[in-house]
Parts: sequence; C-alpha cells; structure tokens
Amino acid sequence: MEWQERSVQVEDGLFVSTLWAVPPGYCSKAGTALILAHGAGADMNHEFMIDFQKRLTEEGHLTVLFNFPYKEQGRRAPDQRPRLETTFRAVIERLRKSYLNPTRLFIGGKSMGGRIASYIAASGHDLDGLIFLGYPLHPPGRPDRLRSSHWQDIKDPALFVQGTRDALCDLDLLDHELSGWAGPTTLHIVEGGDHSFTTLKRLGRTNEDVRSEISEAIANWLNEV
Repeated sequence: MEWQERSVQVEDGLFVSTLWAVPPGYCSKAGTALILAHGAGADMNHEFMIDFQKRLTEEGHLTVLFNFPYKEQGRRAPDQRPRLETTFRAVIERLRKSYLNPTRLFIGGKSMGGRIASYIAASGHDLDGLIFLGYPLHPPGRPDRLRSSHWQDIKDPALFVQGTRDALCDLDLLDHELSGWAGPTTLHIVEGGDHSFTTLKRLGRTNEDVRSEISEAIANWLNEV
C-alpha cells in the first residue's frame, strides 16, 4: 500500500494532518473510500486507528485518518461540535477534489469521531454509509442522556460495532433507538468487549482475534451495502 501525508485546511490559518493509505491497484472509478475519525482521548496516530487503517486498506479500500484541531494543537479538551464537524467536512471535500475521489464514500470512526460523522450524515451530506466503532450513545452511567435525537434524519445505511461491556452504550437502549434510524442499520456485537473492544481474559481472546473479527464484519458489510 502507498502512504500519503497531507495537510488539510479547515479554516483560515488552521490546518490538520491527515494520513491516506492507498491499496495497490486502487481505481477511483470503482473504488471505495473510508474516512475514519479518532475518539476524544486519542489522535489519528493511536495504534487502534492505525491498525484498522491497515486492515481495511488490505481489504482494498482507500482509508483516510485525520486529526481534529485540538489534537493537532496538543490540547486535551475536544473542540466544540461545530469545529469538529467543519474539520470532518474539510477532509471529505479534500478527498472529493483529489484524483483519488472514490465511487463510494463511507465515513465514521471511533466513539466521538463516529458521533461527529453521524451529525454530518444527518445534515444531508452525500454519503454511501457510516461505520461506528463504539458509538457513544450516552455518557458513562447516564443512560438518560441519549445522543440519538438526530438519527431520524439519517437515511444512509450504517454499521454499528459495539461491545457487550461498553459503558457508553447500553445495548438494550441501542436496540430501541435504532428503530428511529431513518435508513437501514446493521449491529455487530463483540462479545465481552468494552468501549475499546478489550475483552475479559477468561474469554481467551486476544486483541488480534477481536480486531480480525471486526475487520471481517466491516469488509462483509461493505460488500453487501
């Protein structure tokens, strides 16, 4: 695969880093691209993000990672939602204007990154689907504060990958809320997985086992959509 580092302008004087992984023989006329955003506590270089980028690119998909401004600037507190959305849109636009512009475009990400992708979709952006790696349906211990009121505006198909021990996503609540999603949804459950998909030792599963399972689920879903 070919690695490309590109700087993307978000607004005047504000740029963020992006990392593009292009599979061998990629053809934009028949290609699929994935733009994945990092979670609140990590950046695009976190091993979780890089690992999934490699796995998905090996499946033949152009995969793009990027930093939100607060991580680019070395800050811990996430930017306000409007700036996070503006950043995501800027990366989408950069891909669309590049020679790698794909036939199909999917966006998503880990936790907060996936949530921001869902707001992009709810606004009516032209997409082919969404991929959520641990959607943060509610804050830990606060199932009354759901982050799904905009789902009724999303018509794109979506894949939710969720662990059974995820403190930010009660699966019963998720099942109920998915009935309000305007488009088709698929739920892949990682047995014993927490918000980072780490499983209990007694289950005898390694990170490699779990990530291979998730990558296969994503690849199968992309082929079916």
